[in-house]
Amino acid sequence: MPMDVAEVAARARTENFPVASLLFPRRLRPHLRAVYGFARLVDILGDEWEGDRLAALDELERELDRCYSPDEDPSWPVMRALKPTILACQLPRRPFLRLIEANRMDQRIGEYESWQALRRYCAHSADPVGRLVLAILGRGDDSQLVAWSDDVCTGLQLVNFLQDVPRDLALGRIYLPAEDRRRFGVVRLDRAVEAEL
Repeated sequence: MPMDVAEVAARARTENFPVASLLFPRRLRPHLRAVYGFARLVDILGDEWEGDRLAALDELERELDRCYSPDEDPSWPVMRALKPTILACQLPRRPFLRLIEANRMDQRIGEYESWQALRRYCAHSADPVGRLVLAILGRGDDSQLVAWSDDVCTGLQLVNFLQDVPRDLALGRIYLPAEDRRRFGVVRLDRAVEAEL
């Protein structure tokens, strides 16, 4: 099934997360790379997998369960790389599950009515990454840091949505809230609108 660790890492060359990890202590960088590998893998399964994406995401969740099992090991290379990080950093399962659920949402929901609804999506698609980074740093129990992290991660996700309108449209998704599109008279996004964006 999914690609190996090197292949997932190779797809990250244009993204900020691997660069930002250089700001962290050297001993933590492998853990950050392992979490990043999971985040990339779940996105690849949700956006690019040519088979049954929901089935692939279900299998990823089973692989995640094996990461938390003392009696089983995952079979996918990215998940085998993640298990030692989960154990060493005592990472909670919930953020990983939320990332999987965000990609399930992407299979069911093509657009969002309001910023509030989009914010709920970001609580699954973006905020978990920040929470996992805080957990790696040993700061995952600091509620103020978690709140700030959620705000930053959501903000970065919203900026990403604004940058990726054509790409998301090609995937059948619109992350510009419908209520705002109506307010500004944008009744349909198409290739002509894409060109203007």
